[in-house]
Amino acid sequence: MEIALIADDTKKELMTQFCIAYCGILSKHNLCATGTTGKYIEEATGLKVEKMLSGEHGGEQQISSRVAYNEIDVLLYFRSTQPRNTFSEEEYGLLRLCDIHNVPVATNIATAEVLICALDHGDLDWREIVNPKSDYNRRRRGVGV
Repeated sequence: MEIALIADDTKKELMTQFCIAYCGILSKHNLCATGTTGKYIEEATGLKVEKMLSGEHGGEQQISSRVAYNEIDVLLYFRSTQPRNTFSEEEYGLLRLCDIHNVPVATNIATAEVLICALDHGDLDWREIVNPKSDYNRRRRGVGV
């Protein structure tokens, strides 16, 4: 499966610790992340992570684009819990695209754990039907990559 990872600055350490804890499961899938988050995860876990631009330079929009093209199967998006005065259109747009394309999203560690365990148990295999173009899904079906 194609898993996208985004973590606000205040949640990068939590995302890294989460990836360390679930490294065995995550290693079976393709990962992409915003730049700094991906760098931290790679350094801490040794997992291969395709790094987009950093969030403030368009990484979130790059992941949004992949969601829009149905190239993402799961999104782990650890958002800030700090009160904000401004509304993030990028954040709203990304979550809206996930709703449109039925991409499971976790915005906190509890939901992320449920999704990763479901992924490991095969409960998200229905995404193969929705996203037959992903490298992971083609390999599972034995189609050449």
